[in-house]
Amino acid sequence: MKFVHKVFTVVVMLGALVASVLFALQNKLAVPLDMLVYRFEPQSLAVWILLAFTLGGVVGMAVSTLILLRTRAALVSSRRQLEKARDELGKSQDDGASADAS
Repeated sequence: MKFVHKVFTVVVMLGALVASVLFALQNKLAVPLDMLVYRFEPQSLAVWILLAFTLGGVVGMAVSTLILLRTRAALVSSRRQLEKARDELGKSQDDGASADAS
């Protein structure tokens, strides 16, 4: 199953690469990028669009990674609290059973 997943990933990546190259070949018009305070040199329209797409993907992965790490940290904390509560419950049940036996 892992092999199929790896093959699928490679096929998708190659497909994206081919689509990007074809897109770049079809959009050769050089346009400048004006970012209010700085104006970038004219580049191919495809370069700007693919750069924005890539930057958006990287930012999205970074944000989702931060959210995932935060969620995992909360899960670890909750598991510790659960174990502590279970230990306390076990001790109180043992104390209650020993008090009943006396």
